[in-house]
Parts: sequence; C-alpha cells; structure tokens
Amino acid sequence: MPKQVVPEGARRRRRPTRQGSVLSETLIVHTALRVLKEHGSTGLTARRLGAALGADPSTLYRYFAGMDDLTRAIGEELMGRALDDWTATGHWQADLRALGLAIHASYLAHPQAAVLTASRVTGRPREIAVDEAILGVLRVAGFPDATAVGVYHAFIDSSLAFAALDAGSLALTDEAREADDEMWSSTYARLPADTHPHIAATARLLAGRMTQSAYPVVLDTLLNAAAARLPTARRRRRPARTQQAPASDPGGRP
Repeated sequence: MPKQVVPEGARRRRRPTRQGSVLSETLIVHTALRVLKEHGSTGLTARRLGAALGADPSTLYRYFAGMDDLTRAIGEELMGRALDDWTATGHWQADLRALGLAIHASYLAHPQAAVLTASRVTGRPREIAVDEAILGVLRVAGFPDATAVGVYHAFIDSSLAFAALDAGSLALTDEAREADDEMWSSTYARLPADTHPHIAATARLLAGRMTQSAYPVVLDTLLNAAAARLPTARRRRRPARTQQAPASDPGGRP
C-alpha cells in the first residue's frame, strides 16, 4: 500500500536540517537535480538524497509518496522552467518554436534528470500549464480541435524525444562522447567510395552535422507542415452559412 503524503500545512519541519535549511518540495527537487548531476540517472536514492539534504531519508516520504513521485516532480520542474523562460507574442509559429527550444534546453541543462524523466507524464501543475499553453497557441491560431491535438502530440513528443536522445549523449563521460563524435571522421570518413559511395560522397558534411542536435531542423519541419495545413483547417472550422428563404409578400408570392 503506498504511503500517504502529509498535507502541505502539516509536513513542514519546525527545525532546520543539519545544513540549516527548512525542507520543502522545492528544496528537495533542487537537491535531487544536484544529486543526479553528481551520480547519474541511476544514482538517485532516498539515502543519498537524505544525506545531501542533511535529513533522515524517511523524511522525504512526508513530501512525496515515493521515489517515483519525486521523479515526476523533477520532470515537472524541468518542464516548468521552460515555461518560465517563454513569453507568447501572438505569432503562433514563432511562439511554438521558441517554446520547443526552451523545453529542449531546459532538459539538456540537466541531462541526467532528462534521461530519467523525459518519458514520464507527471500530471502536475507546471506540466499541465505547458500543455495548456501549447494547445492555446494552436486553437487561437485557428486550428480545429482535432488538428490542434494532432500538432500538439507531434510537437511535445518530438521535443521530449530529442531531449532524451541529446541528454543521453551529454550524460556520457567526456571520453565516451568524444569517441562517438570522432567516429564520423575516424571511421565514416575513411570508408572507400567503391563500397560505400554515398557515405564517401557526404563524409565531410556528415562529420560537420552529426555531432549536432537535429531537433531545430525537425521542429521547423513540423511547424512548417502545420502552417501549410492551417488555411484548409481554418476553412473547415468556419460554420456553414445557413441559406435563408427569400422573403415573400403577404400573398405568398416571392
């Protein structure tokens, strides 16, 4: 049976931790991000987090139902930080591009946490606020609801997929990441043209591009495709005009 989380008003510690801090959800999440950065996505445990907070590990369960609940809170924090750095301008395509890049950057700022949380749905307020903002931009732009949901789905999943992919590379050791990057010039660039003509012809371009994230290109492709559908979507959204019968005179003649 899962442990019951103590309500906010009843769970605040009256005494500071050994570090002199009063525990809160925010402090625990921020400390968890630091632990993840130091110990990796598999290194977050209640014992290690309690030590970092200067508190007994069992105290964490006054704030979170378990470590999975804490993981969701970490994901919400990363998503919420993207919204903190974003302001809508009223230009839907530019607004969604800016928000997508902000989401991607927020997760990449904490790659170990991104690996742990990018595939999760938190259902928490700050994540919900991001979803509401995306759908709001699309619906105000004139997309019918079914189309707006389809674009939203592709937008948020591609943002998080690339966050996880790119964070996975950043979470590697420097040596491992450099070895992967070097593969494009040390191996691919040396493949002979008689056996691999297409790779040989594009080797220099591959070496220049494949160490960078493809997310901005994919994001622009997605938004451009949505923009191309918008005029048709707007026409379908307009209600059909009702035809009025011609006025007739009292005698019934038109």
